[in-house]
Amino acid sequence: MILRKYMSLLGIGAARIDLILPKDSYKPGEDINGTFLIKGGTIEQKIRRIDCDLVMMVESTGEELVIDSTTILTSKKINSEETNKSPFTFTLPDTVPITTKDISYRFKTRLTFNEGVESRDQDIIKIIS
Repeated sequence: MILRKYMSLLGIGAARIDLILPKDSYKPGEDINGTFLIKGGTIEQKIRRIDCDLVMMVESTGEELVIDSTTILTSKKINSEETNKSPFTFTLPDTVPITTKDISYRFKTRLTFNEGVESRDQDIIKIIS
């Protein structure tokens, strides 16, 4: 049991997060409604927060710009092998540029625990006109 705890602190067998989106293309100003799917690892862990950033990637410069963020503060526990779902809602800004060869977008999600390594997820989306 102690070995499993220390392994999860290093990220091995820790709980994982996945942002589930209904589609991959959206228009500026559109509401995005999805789900955070959290899968428990080998031991019970206490979740501290979920952060999700919409990031614009500019390929020509290698620049990453955070367009907007959402944070859920919590003190929930996720049991071993348990699966939890939390709603995700995000409204794209009306002024967000559309996706091109040089501009791409992704949601970067982080699940932070009281102890242990963060779980991370990335989901690429397209902004269309």
